[in-house]
Amino acid sequence: MTSEVVYNGDLRTTCTHLKSNSTFETDAPTDNNGKGERFSPTDLLATSLAACMVTVMGIKARSMNFDLNGIKVEVLKKMAADPRRVNGIDLKFHIPDNLGALEPKTITILKNTGITCPVAKSIHPDIEVNINWGAWS
Repeated sequence: MTSEVVYNGDLRTTCTHLKSNSTFETDAPTDNNGKGERFSPTDLLATSLAACMVTVMGIKARSMNFDLNGIKVEVLKKMAADPRRVNGIDLKFHIPDNLGALEPKTITILKNTGITCPVAKSIHPDIEVNINWGAWS
């Protein structure tokens, strides 16, 4: 097993990663009867895409003998109704100055690595993903 999710009532859960015993809580968003005081499950879906992309890009960069420390990704999750679902994810990359001057070939390799990460490959094609690569555009 990978994780365990316990419903705590009041539209909240506690999620435990079984190997590390690390935990976090979720809350329903304010537009769906919650307090919005924690990540919602749909927030985690969108955030997982950014985390997966920078993780595999970091692995690739490491294999190329440099690191991607300092890259930041802003995540915007877009919701649709009827049925209620995530229908869009916007990612905006902020690239530190020292990484903005990488060779164009290296940037292409990193971008291709990111857009083919496991989460990206798992997202339904009806979910529109828009990526602003910032300094790498």
